[in-house]
Amino acid sequence: MDKVTIGIDVSKDHLDAHRLPDGAASKFANTKSGLTRLIRWIGCGSSVARVVFEPTGRYHLQLERHLDTAGLPVVKVNPRQAKRFAQSLGVRAKTDRADAAMLARMGAALALAPQPVRSEILQDLNDLMAARRAMVKDRTAAKNRANGLRLALLARLNRMRLARIEAELAAIDKAILEIIETDPDLRARHKILVSISGISEVTAAAILTMMPELGQLDRKQAASLAGLAPVTRQSGRWTGKAFIQGGRAALRQALYMPAIVACRFNPDLKAKYDQLVTAGKPPKLAITAIMRKLIVLANALIRDNRYWQASRA
Repeated sequence: MDKVTIGIDVSKDHLDAHRLPDGAASKFANTKSGLTRLIRWIGCGSSVARVVFEPTGRYHLQLERHLDTAGLPVVKVNPRQAKRFAQSLGVRAKTDRADAAMLARMGAALALAPQPVRSEILQDLNDLMAARRAMVKDRTAAKNRANGLRLALLARLNRMRLARIEAELAAIDKAILEIIETDPDLRARHKILVSISGISEVTAAAILTMMPELGQLDRKQAASLAGLAPVTRQSGRWTGKAFIQGGRAALRQALYMPAIVACRFNPDLKAKYDQLVTAGKPPKLAITAIMRKLIVLANALIRDNRYWQASRA
């Protein structure tokens, strides 16, 4: 019997499902009872090759958890890739039902491989990290506003706002570290990352949260997943400049400041940075190379279960 591929379009209130190869379609409420009916409609997990959907904020989380509990293979696809696949088919209709059918076709045509579902503890860490990033943006905005405030009242309120943000950030950082301490595997990997000169406790937590695959990848996969692998541009006799793209943007943002610190205080990476700059590379390109080396190094250390040590001259 042909393996089944399910495409699901996720919205706040409904889940539109399309099944291949028989082309059956149905609609379910995005509620616990609706998800129970969806799982029953999908059928036996052994005959299902993949269930494909796009991540949509928080609306897909309950679906993802139910599918994983039912033992069904989950595939989350990048919305940009799904859109380009639809364009390649010449599909112009934009409805929930049409999107579900397109996702099923995409999963079957590309034989998309299932992905492990993020654990509850990693989901909690992800939520805390998202809140932390938002607060850091608020803090930056408040600091920028402070330079232009003339009225004493507004200046005082802005100082109070900054103090409140700092207190909330401290509370979130404490909660992040407490969660990591409750899980032996996370705690061990966190200590390995913190041993790398330039990576703080919060940055290590961010890396673990945004790239839980660390330690299971080769160096090229680690760099590519972070969006730090240069993309070659060549056609015929023309060769353009390579550049980075794609990957996990939030992870790159988390690695930027540690790379700056590593360029100054990590002897191995400082030597590499100085070598690149001396060779005429722009400083930003050199920093990007250090970011790539950081994530590759982190992946290797976790894979080998060892702490970082500076190379001896």
